[in-house]
Amino acid sequence: MRLSRYFLPVLKETPSEAQIVSHRYMLRAGMIKQQAAGIYSWLPMGFKVLRKLEDIVHEEQIRAGHVPMLMPTLQPADLWQESGRYDAYGPEMLRIRDRHDRDMLYGPTNEEMITDIFRSHVSSYKDLPLTLYHIQWKFRDEVRPRFGVMRGREFFMKDGYNFDLTKEDALHAYNRHLVSYLRTYERMGLQAIPMRADSGPIGGDDTHEFLVLAETGESEVFYDSAVTDIRLGARDIDYDDHAQCQSIMEEFTALYARTDETHDEGAFLKDVPLDRQRTARGIEVGQIFYFGTKYSEPMGAMVQGPDGKQVPVHMGSHGIGVSRLVGAIIEASHDDKGIIWPEGVTPFHVGIVNLKQGDAEADGACEKLYKSLEAAGLEPLYDDRDERAGGKFATMDLIGLPWRITVGPRGLKNGVVELTCRRTGESEELTPKDAVARVIDIYAPHKAHSSAHWEPMARQSFHTWL
Repeated sequence: MRLSRYFLPVLKETPSEAQIVSHRYMLRAGMIKQQAAGIYSWLPMGFKVLRKLEDIVHEEQIRAGHVPMLMPTLQPADLWQESGRYDAYGPEMLRIRDRHDRDMLYGPTNEEMITDIFRSHVSSYKDLPLTLYHIQWKFRDEVRPRFGVMRGREFFMKDGYNFDLTKEDALHAYNRHLVSYLRTYERMGLQAIPMRADSGPIGGDDTHEFLVLAETGESEVFYDSAVTDIRLGARDIDYDDHAQCQSIMEEFTALYARTDETHDEGAFLKDVPLDRQRTARGIEVGQIFYFGTKYSEPMGAMVQGPDGKQVPVHMGSHGIGVSRLVGAIIEASHDDKGIIWPEGVTPFHVGIVNLKQGDAEADGACEKLYKSLEAAGLEPLYDDRDERAGGKFATMDLIGLPWRITVGPRGLKNGVVELTCRRTGESEELTPKDAVARVIDIYAPHKAHSSAHWEPMARQSFHTWL
């Protein structure tokens, strides 16, 4: 993409309504525009990041054996009346009536609807286990929406639902989701700590929230500092292996980590060494639940078991706040100049800054860099505007691309361009060919997660410089 042709309405001043870093930078970087309280339009760059996060969620859900689908945003009230949640959910549910005077609601979650779909089509234990999920816009009528996309009324969410014959199988689904979520967040450059939490209106006995530590978090959390040293990394996971998933679940949840709703001060002081006791704020970015037959029994989601008897299925639900993650990543990764995107979720892989637009040699070098990076399957953002250098650097710092290639007549006389890391600010002078090769190497691990064609494409791009 060339910046002269892109829609990127950056702001020099911080809007007065923005109270936290992510809200300020998302508005200033032209990622979102507020349309009503807690409701936003996602402008091109914000939408691009949102889709990258969605793609990672899809890839990791499918890797874990879960099946994607899509349910409607509007739901009939009678399903919620059948489960008993319609009156209990509270004023956060937006209730409406259609022209035929039928009670409807704008779905805040989908337990009832997915249970209805299941009971309509599945009748035998032979069709289990089954996990269905979708990524969809939802609405909760927050009384005080604030902090931008962190606490909006409309939000983009992945919610999945497992159906299993026994509690043992359903708890494996719980562990499987925990492991897949850990991998999802790590691919996004985040450490999201699973913490024992309260189930709220979803219900159930077993639940963990995933929290990203940040000063602006809405939850107070208590934890053993040793949990921040655990990483899933590049382990080879067999999601059908009950023992492996159980082992990873125990590894990540054995140490004390709880939200304020479930915090046990006595256990915290007793079980956590004094030098590792930590209190902080956390941003919730996901939650997993096991709730057994809470929905299947009242709604008649039954299957015929191996003995021929009808039994209610055991269920759980599992959510990731995709739109909230955009804000959480910014809260966890920024400085006083702007956003610092992790490589796995950046809207563009590298920025190209032309210091002297209109200079034939500089223009030509930038074009060659641009085409070579594109040929490698990367997405460069080329600042080809007739703008002063300081303004171009300020824009690149604000929007937070992890890497920048700076091209100017002085460097080109010596056969080099400048490659700069946004996170550290460190720069190195490289030949254009070496700069392309370096960026290709940086992104190869990220591309390997989702593209089998990455390596030959990268090699082809590299050889265009020979």
